[in-house]
Amino acid sequence: MILLGVNIDHAATVRQARYRQHSATAGGAVEPDPVALALVAERAGADGITVHLREDRRHIQERDVWRLRECMATRLNLEMACTPAMTEFALRLKPDSVCLVPESREEVTTEGGLDVVGQRAKVQEVVEAMRGAGITTSLFIDPDASQIVAAAELRSPWIELHTGSYANAYPADPAGRVREWRRLCAGADRAHGLGLVVNAGHGINYVNVTEVRGLPHLHECNIGHSIISRALYLGLAEAVAEMRRRLNDGLRP
Repeated sequence: MILLGVNIDHAATVRQARYRQHSATAGGAVEPDPVALALVAERAGADGITVHLREDRRHIQERDVWRLRECMATRLNLEMACTPAMTEFALRLKPDSVCLVPESREEVTTEGGLDVVGQRAKVQEVVEAMRGAGITTSLFIDPDASQIVAAAELRSPWIELHTGSYANAYPADPAGRVREWRRLCAGADRAHGLGLVVNAGHGINYVNVTEVRGLPHLHECNIGHSIISRALYLGLAEAVAEMRRRLNDGLRP
């Protein structure tokens, strides 16, 4: 069984488009409530909920994360930058897991993997802090040998392979798609050989997931944009259930 983590950031993006200046994050006229949607996703079969508390607070807010911590039945996965402020927040929150990601204010969503090699000391400090608190750490990295080896050397138990380059090549660049798929497979094999748990995320949708699920040693996929988009047509519960079925071929409804 490949696990499905549902990222609800884009539900919060819709709320912030109208209620960015509002004093409350839920209740009254404020909608949608990403926490309520997270609970719908859980009931529909999500194995965990992922949120990215960004420095500029463009979508998920601190109150959302605390409410999730209080009411979720599955696993809370906090995506976060390697900063002292986010480290301190995570140590107070104590999510089930954190995924360390790069962050730039200019990007619309996270693009590219974390440079573990180039920021080794900074990443190591956060990994060790999380380990000391009993919080599982994952590193969101490109499927490059040097990054994977560095993740293993820093004793991060999980990695999340950045599938964005593969997803971007999927519809229009067959040769690029094959090249990126081979990179992902080689990266997954290398990571598994080094004792790392292999997760994947970014750009996974209802079409390419049928190939992504064949990634060697795949433990979990974290998917947000495509599920929230499909939910506009089908409702969130069906969107989550359908993705879970596609991720695990032959899974009964």
